[in-house]
Amino acid sequence: METLETPIRFELDGWALFMAELEVASKGLNQLPELRDSVTERVRQTRRMETLSSDPTVAGLRRLFRGAGCDPTRYRPSSEALLRRLLKGAEMPAIHPLVDLNNCLSAELAVPCCVMAEGTFEPPYVLRAGQAGESYDSLRGAFNLEGKPLLVDALGPCDAPISGSQRVKVTADTVRATLVAYLPAEVLTWQEARARLEGLLDEGPVAHLRAAGGR
Repeated sequence: METLETPIRFELDGWALFMAELEVASKGLNQLPELRDSVTERVRQTRRMETLSSDPTVAGLRRLFRGAGCDPTRYRPSSEALLRRLLKGAEMPAIHPLVDLNNCLSAELAVPCCVMAEGTFEPPYVLRAGQAGESYDSLRGAFNLEGKPLLVDALGPCDAPISGSQRVKVTADTVRATLVAYLPAEVLTWQEARARLEGLLDEGPVAHLRAAGGR
């Protein structure tokens, strides 16, 4: 596996980013339902709705959201929203192998993760707060980015750890993508995120890890 060089400028304090280049591994796809179920079961065994907000990672992300100018109880980190759905009894959604793997990592680490389809983005990256008047077409519709933590590439806003961008979304034809995990640096390192991703791929080899790195 190659080391992924990640040119990132941080304008928000306290964050770390993990990035990994992934490619669908067709021979492992039969294990995808089992991987989704296993991660869902681990979430339900180790977390409780009533104590979720005091989890060190969840609490750390909430502080980082507030630091960017975002109320995390109004605009929840995508990871917290996913964990809440799983704890309420919903199943891990089946969307696409790389999206499902992304969601499994998000649930395992309790951090927002996204996958950006190959060819839809262009480094370098900046992690900053959204500016007045900024918005994009998110996976949920038009989304106001002002005061939200935001990942920007050379083409403009490409992801927010609340709702992803239509520009970089994975489609049915996507074979390669870059996964991004947003980490509270005081709680998790990108090396720990990589180790957890490698663990998931050992459990369910649904993708090849082509390169990984972070800051």
